[in-house]
Amino acid sequence: MIRLSDHFTCGRLLRFTFPTVIMLVFTSIYGVVDGFFVSNFVGKTPFAAVNFIMPVLMILGCIGFMFGSGGSALISLTLGQGRPKKANEIFSLIVYASVLLGALLALLGFVLLRPLACLMGAQGQLLEDSLLYGRIILTAIPFYVLQYEFQCLFATAEKPRLGLFVTVAAGLTNMILDALFVAVFSWGLAGAALATAMSQFVGGVVPLVYFARKNKSLLRLVRCPFDADALRKVCSNGSSELASNISMSVVSMLYNVQLMKYAGEDGVAAYGVLMYVSMIFQAIFLGYCVGAAPVVGYHHGAQNFDELKGLRRRSLSLIAVFSVFMLAAGELSGRPLSMLFVGYDAGLLDMTAHAFAIFSFSFLFSGFAIFGSSFFTA
Repeated sequence: MIRLSDHFTCGRLLRFTFPTVIMLVFTSIYGVVDGFFVSNFVGKTPFAAVNFIMPVLMILGCIGFMFGSGGSALISLTLGQGRPKKANEIFSLIVYASVLLGALLALLGFVLLRPLACLMGAQGQLLEDSLLYGRIILTAIPFYVLQYEFQCLFATAEKPRLGLFVTVAAGLTNMILDALFVAVFSWGLAGAALATAMSQFVGGVVPLVYFARKNKSLLRLVRCPFDADALRKVCSNGSSELASNISMSVVSMLYNVQLMKYAGEDGVAAYGVLMYVSMIFQAIFLGYCVGAAPVVGYHHGAQNFDELKGLRRRSLSLIAVFSVFMLAAGELSGRPLSMLFVGYDAGLLDMTAHAFAIFSFSFLFSGFAIFGSSFFTA
């Protein structure tokens, strides 16, 4: 078993982060499956509606990344300082606070969903479909926040493989229920939203049950005093990840506004495919950084600065290699992957494949940006 306190070579880094990489890739894939069923079994307008409203929902859910990344850094730092009791108190405080905040965000979402959709230009059937999908997903926002959060904290608890198992369970729940609700029962967009909400319930509650009981990881939910200073550190330290996720969602919302003006629903659908597929590629970078962050935080807490420099150097080398491979993969697989979603519409397929061929060049740079933010946070 690999410990946070170990010396990390490139091989050991890859072995330790591999479950987290697969976990986030799998999370992206089951989101892609959701889009596949909506596009092919419900229609182009409902598919455009999902992609139109999704950035709003992601802004609410990515609060979990703030707690997860900021919390992982502070918890691993505290473990590195040899204070496991304090680490468990911080961990528990983060989980309790995120549950409460998730519930408040869900209520806020219900109030703001229609005004935001109208502000972005949705009307008619696109507006109604966006609201239908969004309102069902909002019921699961507290679990969505927890799912994001635990994806970061499983590695901190030295249980990345368990995190992978939970993510696979949540993903299979989404895939099976998508096929059942959308393809078999013909529940349409509501069925796809319900399948996603139930998968988020699995992804958020199963870890909650595991950490609430006595377990073999480094972390467990305990009674904890309210520590405003620790919570402030978690939020401020995780704010870079929060800002990154919010900025991506805001950019997507602004793109959708302009695409509605210049390309209509086809433009929104094409951009949706682009985002679905690129999420899989970006998840490789994100998974590596989430998996490596507790190691960085631990050695920072233990003041092993030579090990920190080695981690930075090896990580940058690995990301450079990943970047080149992902550019090549993006150029080769853009059109076949686009066909999974919009193969039924030749014009929309050409638009999507052309866009992805251009967008793939971003993979050369995005990994370094993600790692830079993650490294300094940790």
